[in-house]
Amino acid sequence: MAAQLLDGKIMAAELEEQLKSRVAELVSQGFVPGLTVILVGEDPASQTYVNNKEKACQRLGIRSVTLRMPEQTTQEELETAIEEANADPSVHGILVQLPLPGHLDSDRALSLILPEKDVDGFHDVNAGRLSRGLDCTVACTPKGALYMLKQAGISISGKEAVVVGRSNIVGKPMALLLLKENATVTVCHSRTADLAAHTRRADILVAAIGKPRFITADMVKDGAVVVDVGINRVDGKLCGDVDFEPVAQKASWITPVPGGVGKMTIAMLMDNTVAAVEKVFGK
Repeated sequence: MAAQLLDGKIMAAELEEQLKSRVAELVSQGFVPGLTVILVGEDPASQTYVNNKEKACQRLGIRSVTLRMPEQTTQEELETAIEEANADPSVHGILVQLPLPGHLDSDRALSLILPEKDVDGFHDVNAGRLSRGLDCTVACTPKGALYMLKQAGISISGKEAVVVGRSNIVGKPMALLLLKENATVTVCHSRTADLAAHTRRADILVAAIGKPRFITADMVKDGAVVVDVGINRVDGKLCGDVDFEPVAQKASWITPVPGGVGKMTIAMLMDNTVAAVEKVFGK
């Protein structure tokens, strides 16, 4: 059997149409959503990602400001930029593009963003509320992955879900979201013994480890739903953490790379930004 595609391009485009209407409604009431992105250094992947965010804002009518700061930016300068954005009433969402240069303390920087302006969902308050199953801003990539599953009508409740990766950005929040949907969740990582024994049990398998084509067909259960969060560049081409072609012959659903979860990440950032404005103005 060949898996059906969970197509991030199509789903992101459909969500953007909904967001355009929400933004237009806000603008008609005099509330223009504002997103400030802080980019430190010249990391090529970060530059590309920020450019894509800017384009998405333009398409939706969101006011976007990108503060491009040099590699040698000090911690104090970074924190001042965050505090100024916090104090600006026209800024509803703040995003510090990761990774930061090694001399900067990203945890401290993220903790300074007001929780209500934390559209990346990385602040301790939002992460803590997610862990308790409370309303909060959810990290964009796992939020996007869950959205794709729901849009495709894939049943989650009661299923065995395995998340490979335990990062604060993807792995942990993904596990919490699946748990909230009543899946039985296993989190695997670099110290997991006999990883394949766990992944072969998964009805829903999420790969978020940053190793190209690491998940092979022999690690996947027949008929599993496979969500590939990885974005890796090999020989100049993008690929995921899943060995796509062989795994697609076993899975029932699979996300492609590119064109899968990555598209949804930016769409969910836009959704979080619009939602932040709606909360402020009671919309």
